[in-house]
Amino acid sequence: LLLYVTPLSIMVVGNDSSVTEFILVGFADLTQLQLPLFLLFLMNYMVTVVGNLSLINLIYLNAHLHTPMYFFIFNLSFIDLCHSLVITPKLLMSLVSENTISFEGCMAQLFFFCFFVHSECYVLTAMAYDRYVAICKPLWYTVTMSPQVCSLLMFGSYAMGFAGAMVHTGDMVRLSFCDSSIINHYMCDIFPLLQLSCSRTDASELMNSIVVSTVVMISSFIIFVSYALILSNILHVSSAQGWSKAFRTCGSHIITIALFYGSGLFTHLKTSSDGSIGQKKFLSVFYTNIVPMLNPLIYSLRNKDVRLAKTLRRKLFGYKFFCCKA
Repeated sequence: LLLYVTPLSIMVVGNDSSVTEFILVGFADLTQLQLPLFLLFLMNYMVTVVGNLSLINLIYLNAHLHTPMYFFIFNLSFIDLCHSLVITPKLLMSLVSENTISFEGCMAQLFFFCFFVHSECYVLTAMAYDRYVAICKPLWYTVTMSPQVCSLLMFGSYAMGFAGAMVHTGDMVRLSFCDSSIINHYMCDIFPLLQLSCSRTDASELMNSIVVSTVVMISSFIIFVSYALILSNILHVSSAQGWSKAFRTCGSHIITIALFYGSGLFTHLKTSSDGSIGQKKFLSVFYTNIVPMLNPLIYSLRNKDVRLAKTLRRKLFGYKFFCCKA
């Protein structure tokens, strides 16, 4: 029998909690809306999976989309897809039956949730830097954003996401859970778990605040500086064509940043009182379910290159179909 040992499994084995599984309440209190909510979230899940898989497939198969910008969009879609796979199935299960999750499964879900959220923050930051180089230093773009640099930025994004997720999960595993096992949420999130712990959580709350604040401040600072330099550059462009090109280049990214950071910050800046946990449960749906669904739509509908690639693929498929029929 082979045993696969990971840092997460080592941390879980060392935990002395008497609770072996949790119950995810989800939206069980909305008894009259269980079926409509199930259908709504199921549709959201299908659109998210199909949309992100389609964008990943489109970028992978079209050579003219093999550029730094689409390399980052490819990874953004991959993160959104994985994020949805981690969260939504358990949410759907909570709407049709009592949804239990093992202690190990809960910690694993928390780890991957934090990993993908942190990674997305850094990917959006790398995309802001990419837009700055494309607009402010176009002659140096191919040299500055070489494949090696892009790969290094992505590796750094995932590495920082992994580090943040390990800190969050490791800190949570060290806590003890003795009494209640009912999580007033549809997923294993940090604050609902802290409320269940029978250990002192002051240090854990401080550590989580430091990690989240560091991620937000670093990424926000780089994004702000990048777009400040972009704005300064386009203010010197007198032509309407230059303004239009800059907006087309940055528009989709700005909308994505506004949705992701806006919804996340609005949710997590709430206090951790009992009353606000219920509010956070509803507010968090936006950045766990809605944003991953909207991102591929934003980059597909607003992006001329993606629309062109879709048109070419449809024409190519039609031509092949016609030839086969002939």
